[in-house]
Amino acid sequence: MQRSAPRLSRILACAAVPVMLVAAGCSSGSDSGDKGSGSPDTSSSASATPKATQSTKAVEPARYAKLPDVCKAISAKTIDTLVPKAKNKNGTAAVSSDVTSRGGCSWNGLEDKGVKGSQYRWLDVSYYRYESDATLGSGQERAAENYAKELAKVQATQGAKQLKTTATPGVGDQADTVTFQLRKTDEDFTYASVVARTGNVVVLLSFNGAGYAGATTPSTKWISDGALKAAKEAVVSVAAANK
Repeated sequence: MQRSAPRLSRILACAAVPVMLVAAGCSSGSDSGDKGSGSPDTSSSASATPKATQSTKAVEPARYAKLPDVCKAISAKTIDTLVPKAKNKNGTAAVSSDVTSRGGCSWNGLEDKGVKGSQYRWLDVSYYRYESDATLGSGQERAAENYAKELAKVQATQGAKQLKTTATPGVGDQADTVTFQLRKTDEDFTYASVVARTGNVVVLLSFNGAGYAGATTPSTKWISDGALKAAKEAVVSVAAANK
């Protein structure tokens, strides 16, 4: 779709050519026609008049103009529940060159339970906001297209086992939850990723955990329930930031 603007320029440039050719034909006709008549060639003049200008299709305005403070988009209470021993309870913000269009934040920590082993947790959330563009479509349409792309990326996670995608109503305009198992650092991790769209904003939230030193791996239900709770807060924060 990014080639649409150059294409439109070429179309407009080509549209101007016939007008210039017709104008040149009128000038030539006045020299070679009946010089003694003294009357203008009204048929040539009429044909040289442009018929109509090309109209631009109206595009629906983007619903949201800004993003929330990402590291505050999820409540401190939820962070304490999902990542009880977070290294930084305020979260670690992702680097962004344009905080009005994209942003992210993450929390991680290892809870030591002594002889019962340890529990590791990781939570992160990312936002992508899209503006309306006459050549690319409305912000909502662009967000919907990228929603599908981001969901496909999660579903294509390399090494994922027992992967399952579930439609998740009640979270923005559309949402899906992808759960799977992934083995890394010689441990089994349980993942839940929620891909949601609210208006012209796409929200990506991932929550995962693993048990170390003999501790039990967290269940898919516990991880997915936690991810869903955090995702709902992340989506609500978008509307709150634009009041």
